[in-house]
Amino acid sequence: MPLLSMGQATNDAMRVVMRIDPDVIVLGEDIRWGGSFGQFRGLYEEFGERVIDMPISESIIVAASAGAAMRGMRPVASMSFVEFSMGAMDELVNQAAKLRYMFGGQTKVPFVLRCADGTIRSAAAQHSESFEALFAHVPGLKVVAPSTAYDAKGLLIASIADDNPVIYLENKKIQPTKGEVPEGLYEVPLGKAAVRHEGTDVTIVAYSIQAVNGAEAVQQLAKEGISAELIDLRTIVPLDIDTVLTSVHKTRRAVVCHEAWTFGGFGAELAAQIQEQLFDVLKAPVLRVGAKHAHIPFAPNLERAVVPATEEIVEAARRLVRQPDRKAS
Repeated sequence: MPLLSMGQATNDAMRVVMRIDPDVIVLGEDIRWGGSFGQFRGLYEEFGERVIDMPISESIIVAASAGAAMRGMRPVASMSFVEFSMGAMDELVNQAAKLRYMFGGQTKVPFVLRCADGTIRSAAAQHSESFEALFAHVPGLKVVAPSTAYDAKGLLIASIADDNPVIYLENKKIQPTKGEVPEGLYEVPLGKAAVRHEGTDVTIVAYSIQAVNGAEAVQQLAKEGISAELIDLRTIVPLDIDTVLTSVHKTRRAVVCHEAWTFGGFGAELAAQIQEQLFDVLKAPVLRVGAKHAHIPFAPNLERAVVPATEEIVEAARRLVRQPDRKAS
């Protein structure tokens, strides 16, 4: 199998799908020259007018995509940076997410919004954020966050095939990460987590870049004699809570991790569901690893102080395993 970066894998996914389905179109700002991270490079040369340069108006891009989707097209739109989607929240939340419901199922909205999220060195507060919790909060939106090149391609193909709006989050820092990617058409199903590593002492639940950091944490913990199980959610909505609960029921300890702010982050939802359903099983409270509640700084040392990485996951797992078991009242 070819060795591709995550960006190359999504580019390959677009080519495969656009060659098969003439209803798939691409929309975005300056999209014909390849996108901010090259993830659309070469599509205009092959597919011409199906790759559409749009005005600098995120609301128009999303509104046009939702309308095209209702008329039978399958638009894939680019926001370049996830922060730009804030300029189209009315179109996303009040229109695209609700249209199937408001029309009693008489229409479909097969629309993918690709957004680069997460930190990358010194991109500062307006280009470094993670907003998955905002999207996950809205019924009608599906939310995808891959961590490997294989999943990046398969999840994008599955997202384009889905008949609902999908927010497809592409972490900037791990875009160059390479992996084996099959040629041709394949799908990674939405709503199915992956058990990346099996363990017995603690479960680490993560997605996107924190699944990559989680894999490093598993290896470091193993050197200390701690056996960690790593669950990569891959999709946030639909949420594969069954795989998470099965793992935590076995290990009886859980750390939930994301790069977004801890306060109000998606990890809080995960922790709540785990503790609601497995309270009598847990040996310790569920811990969360996320960013501090502050804007992402420009200075690299301050950025690192705000945004968690492998070290914070290791410390949380170590603290859970080494603390005394919770005593039942």
